[in-house]
Amino acid sequence: MSVHPEERAMCRIYGYFNARPSRNEVRAVAALQRHGGPDSTGSTHAPGWGVGNNRLAIVDLDGGAQPYELDDRIAVVFNGEIYNHDELRELLRARGYAFADRCDGGIIPALYDAYGEGFTDLLDGMYAIAVLDRRDVPTLLLVTDPAGMKPLYYRWDPAERSLYFSSEIPALLGFQAVGTDLWQEGLDAYLATKTPFGEQTMFGDVKVLPPATTLRCELDGQPRLRIRRLSECPPVTSLDTAARLVRDRLTAEVGRLLVADVPVAVVTSGGLDSSLVTALAARHRPVHSFNVAYRGSWPFDERGYAERVARSAGTVHHQVELDPAAFPSMIEDVVWHLGQPNADPITLSTYGLFAAVHDAGFKVALTGDAADEVFGGYSRMRAAVAGGSRADWLPRYLDELAVLPAARRYALYADEYQAFVRHRSPIPPEALDLLHTGAQTVLGRILAFEQRYRLPAYHLRRVDHLSMASAVEVRLPFCQPGVLSLGRALGDDLRIRGDAVKRALYGAARGLLPDEVLSRPKQPFTLPVTAMLRPGEPLWEYGRDVLAGSRLAAGGRLDPVAVDALFTAQSRRPRDETAVTIWALLVYEVWLDQFQRDRRTAGVAAVTT
Repeated sequence: MSVHPEERAMCRIYGYFNARPSRNEVRAVAALQRHGGPDSTGSTHAPGWGVGNNRLAIVDLDGGAQPYELDDRIAVVFNGEIYNHDELRELLRARGYAFADRCDGGIIPALYDAYGEGFTDLLDGMYAIAVLDRRDVPTLLLVTDPAGMKPLYYRWDPAERSLYFSSEIPALLGFQAVGTDLWQEGLDAYLATKTPFGEQTMFGDVKVLPPATTLRCELDGQPRLRIRRLSECPPVTSLDTAARLVRDRLTAEVGRLLVADVPVAVVTSGGLDSSLVTALAARHRPVHSFNVAYRGSWPFDERGYAERVARSAGTVHHQVELDPAAFPSMIEDVVWHLGQPNADPITLSTYGLFAAVHDAGFKVALTGDAADEVFGGYSRMRAAVAGGSRADWLPRYLDELAVLPAARRYALYADEYQAFVRHRSPIPPEALDLLHTGAQTVLGRILAFEQRYRLPAYHLRRVDHLSMASAVEVRLPFCQPGVLSLGRALGDDLRIRGDAVKRALYGAARGLLPDEVLSRPKQPFTLPVTAMLRPGEPLWEYGRDVLAGSRLAAGGRLDPVAVDALFTAQSRRPRDETAVTIWALLVYEVWLDQFQRDRRTAGVAAVTT
């Protein structure tokens, strides 16, 4: 095994195919996502096509220039990390390929040349890749990793047979051919799942490439999407064996995710998942840990647990404290970087946390995201398993995903919009089919659904966009292919039994974490929005302004009277559901203001004509 440091860089990528945007448009696209790759830029283009990137240098800070090219025939731009690039480079050298450096992405043109579209089967890492093949019929490939850790958005123009793509939605909108018209069902889909699931975004013209997907488009052809098969492990049925395998796999993954030529930190919420990542990282080398909390006295403060984990692991601990008075101004930045609404209030905390990580001098951070989706950690999963023999588990489960259940959503809508969405599913049909008719157990279907649809849409894009907003690369041990395949190999009883969740993961953590962390009740990592949305608080006053009746009436989708009643109810008897609903509508209205060029033409009149 090579002992040389690995050469990696996170980036933002963009491009166009069978299109002729102006040079100023292309510059604008690059500039709009430079925050995620401030260290250098690179591009290559010819009449009808172009690809480019913004680089965040992590290892080999002076090398790794993109695009990567092979004999002027194949050009590649790449966002992510390929962890097995040393092995792949030796494999390719044996086939006669030569390499100028050891940058991980530099192997991709040769790998594609040697293996064609099947090159993805050899990759281990997180990535969004664009391959421009100029041999024979010019062809563009867009590729995403198995978990969807690195987002890739695109717009296909069927009339012009043109394709545009980018790592971020605001950058994609820099191409003038990409419109900002609303996806008309978007508001209901957003409130039903807290952010749209599947390929459709809140913009009618903009799609997002699903996880483990290859898009192929030939010149003058049209895109064809292929979902790639995921790797599998042999079934695991023993809890002791599962705990040992999970610990060993996570130990190895965390170790290699710590490799960088820049400082690496860990995020520690004080819950099981991030605490285990912190403990394992500290076993490999000294690390700095970060926890986020809020100035003042608020419910669900986890800083005490995070400090206990930091002391136990021996990290240098940083306590980030955000000022709620700054939240109204932060919301606009958060919504802009996300590019579409996300109803989880933790978006503010995520944005503020990674800004502090960057300000402390760190360009890389490990987090505990995705453990619940891999190992079965949510109460809604436990409830579905308990009621799996009854026909009503699915409606109850879907209600748990929503900002509020369907009947109460419809009560918020203006009459025309309510009539428009009432008989339309807010969840993609193929996603519902997976829940309804999958061949697995109820829990197996739920985990497959959440990993393919909810995890990338609701969690991973939030983490990616809001960390890269501050030029911080997030590495996700629980999303690595080896961990995902091991999670799928576990029997239901090793995930959930009775009231116990994530049994294999708790088994892996025993002896590594303090008992009070292992025995504490599960607490969502979120902003205490119910306490913060009350009269006199900054968020309350901001929300009243943004959700004013005159503004809502102009949009035509929401009933101003029904929304005003939410504020009245919350002022009299604060409830979590009411607070999250106000928050979700507030975020939606901020998004509309930022991204709709003409709110009136996007109103409900357009829906009903």
